[in-house]
Amino acid sequence: MPSEDITPPAPTEETPEQARMSLVEHLQELRTRLIRAFIAIGVGFILAYAIRKTLFQLLTWPIREVSGGKVLLIGTGVGEAFYTEIKVALIAGLFIASPAVFYEIWKFIAPGLYETERRMARPFVFFATIFFVLGGYFCWAVVFRVGYAFFLAQYANIGVTPTIRISEYLAFSSKLLLAFALTFEMPIFAFFFTKLGMIDYKMMLGYWRYAIVAIFVVSAALTPPDMISMFLLAIPLVLLYAISVGVAWMFRLEPADKPAATTTKPEQPEIV
Repeated sequence: MPSEDITPPAPTEETPEQARMSLVEHLQELRTRLIRAFIAIGVGFILAYAIRKTLFQLLTWPIREVSGGKVLLIGTGVGEAFYTEIKVALIAGLFIASPAVFYEIWKFIAPGLYETERRMARPFVFFATIFFVLGGYFCWAVVFRVGYAFFLAQYANIGVTPTIRISEYLAFSSKLLLAFALTFEMPIFAFFFTKLGMIDYKMMLGYWRYAIVAIFVVSAALTPPDMISMFLLAIPLVLLYAISVGVAWMFRLEPADKPAATTTKPEQPEIV
């Protein structure tokens, strides 16, 4: 009998659906990334705690500057100064550890991307960190001065000398700092989502009304409960949305760059 040539079937390329992790593996990966991010924040906290006095002076500089040194920051609890130093170091530690945190975020979503898309890790981490720090700096250098000048002027209108608790000042300032740092990521995510083909500028222009409503809702949720703080965040957010539309237009995918859908014609039965 003639020997049959039995050859193993050619290995098929793994599809993205087959490459997806199971739910348990996904949760384990999330836990690993969270642990590493918290470790990075812990290291940043230790570094920031070593210079906590300088950081506190920097954090309170805007209100001292706009008040001409007349505002009085007080503490009313036994351990309030200690807890304030802890909180200041923790906030600064988050900014110090932001490159590692963004890297862990990227590594968590990378398994769902194609190989060419995974190569964008370094640009994502670099620019996400830059804009995160830039948002915090913009809040500290610009928004604090405008906001505190307005609030202190209200004290002057009623003839009251402001005496502010450091814990209340820190709670107000930290919310604004983190809110601006996070919202300044909008152009970065617009760029990467555009390059991944998930959004385009036409979609963003079409939903601009809903985006404005969402911006004011998010601003109200992220800022202290007053209208001024909400508008201080909402107005830059609207400008950032407009910049994001421009970014999506500049880096839009050309038709040749988009993955073409391949269609196969059904085979016709052979007529014998």
